[in-house]
Amino acid sequence: MTTINGVHTVGITVTDQDRALAFYVEMLGFEKRLDAPISPTMRWIEVAPPSATTSLALTNAESAPAAVGTDTGIRFVVPDAAAEHAGMAANGVTVGELLSWSGVPPMFTVDDPDGNRFYVVEESA
Repeated sequence: MTTINGVHTVGITVTDQDRALAFYVEMLGFEKRLDAPISPTMRWIEVAPPSATTSLALTNAESAPAAVGTDTGIRFVVPDAAAEHAGMAANGVTVGELLSWSGVPPMFTVDDPDGNRFYVVEESA
């Protein structure tokens, strides 16, 4: 039996932490939760959607075990996928086609500047 009761942070490998921080904050509207030096050459940066309990750690590629440009499998939830898709595209975010199948919430992909892929999915009723 475990006492795990949530997911706090998911690591995302990036090649340029400043560029990644700007993308998530300025382009996606995330908030910066933490930006602290952990060595003379490394920083721990966490960003998250406002009011979210789970954050993303923007991990420097030089110190991270994971590859840059990966399909993260992470899904972000929005109230209206079509409106979000249009808004992100207008803001210069690389978005995939808005997909919609019967019985499945509308969704699309989003790639960060390093090619890390995320999914944006409309909340289910």
